[in-house]
Amino acid sequence: MISLPKRSLMKTAAAAAFAVMTLQGAAVAQDLPGKGKTVRYAQSDSLGANYVTAQIVIRAMKEIGYDVKLSTLGTTLFFQAAAQGDLDLATDVNMPQREPALRAVEKDAELVGTGMIVGGGINGYLIDKKTATAHNITTLAQMKDPKLAALFGKDGRADLINCDPGWSCGDVVDFQLDKFGLKDNVRSVRGKYETLMVEAVARVKRGEPAFFYAWSPSWVNNALIPGEDVLWLPTPEDALPPNVANRGSALVPGVQGCAGGADPCRMAMSSWNWASVANKKFIAANPAIKTLIEQIKFPLATWSAWEFNINKNGASTANVNRMAEEWVTQNKATFDGWVAKAKGAV
Repeated sequence: MISLPKRSLMKTAAAAAFAVMTLQGAAVAQDLPGKGKTVRYAQSDSLGANYVTAQIVIRAMKEIGYDVKLSTLGTTLFFQAAAQGDLDLATDVNMPQREPALRAVEKDAELVGTGMIVGGGINGYLIDKKTATAHNITTLAQMKDPKLAALFGKDGRADLINCDPGWSCGDVVDFQLDKFGLKDNVRSVRGKYETLMVEAVARVKRGEPAFFYAWSPSWVNNALIPGEDVLWLPTPEDALPPNVANRGSALVPGVQGCAGGADPCRMAMSSWNWASVANKKFIAANPAIKTLIEQIKFPLATWSAWEFNINKNGASTANVNRMAEEWVTQNKATFDGWVAKAKGAV
């Protein structure tokens, strides 16, 4: 038997250990489900907290081995691209508002998971609490009273801040004003929503009447707290235009700040959510992505805080990335759990 010097034995052992570690590392890298694959991922051109979640989703997809190519475009164009196989995935599709457009491409694209917001979001009509309390306004139907409607305008009609032209939520509002017999007393004001709402927020802060359509989570409900600054006005009945899908009753339980203390509170429509939509062939070939997306959800309060931050501090890449990094750091166990389960998907 040949006896090696002690130093040679140590070198040999170290080399063997290094080789084992190298092989283990290679095996782990090889085992990543996304190794060698690229996700053509899309985010909407409507900026909001969805940009923060997009960065978190991108980080998670990279953790399971995928390269990610990000595009920014309107949802209508995304549907077309996903159906044609030119894009793979988006996680910020507003549903059920976008359901009619999705149905048009359902042969080639499908929903993944149940939405990014825990419990979903809400849509409805709000007025400032000061005016509501002073005049005992507890329902949208009371805007049939010309004296009450006149409180929110300068010419005897209420000015209702509505959604941008082209947004489906604005079509819902216009339909409901007609359905509920309010058009004579309420004027639908459709322009750049964010700009109009900055003035509405300022009016409420000054103690002046304000009447507007909004949704939660959004920056609006961080600037004006339902129950403290404003109140949701229940609608008299469920009513949606033919081009907007009905996903159930507009009666939503547990709505904070519903006028008159109504619970459930009848909102403009049933709960909505940021949904994920993928090309069918892509999602069938990538079960790790499907498993990952099915898990990812964020509390409504978190969404609202992100929206408020963006409205206050801007939507720079640095600000959006900072919020995403902070969330991942503060919720590492949750994030790591998503990744681990996705890695094990087959």
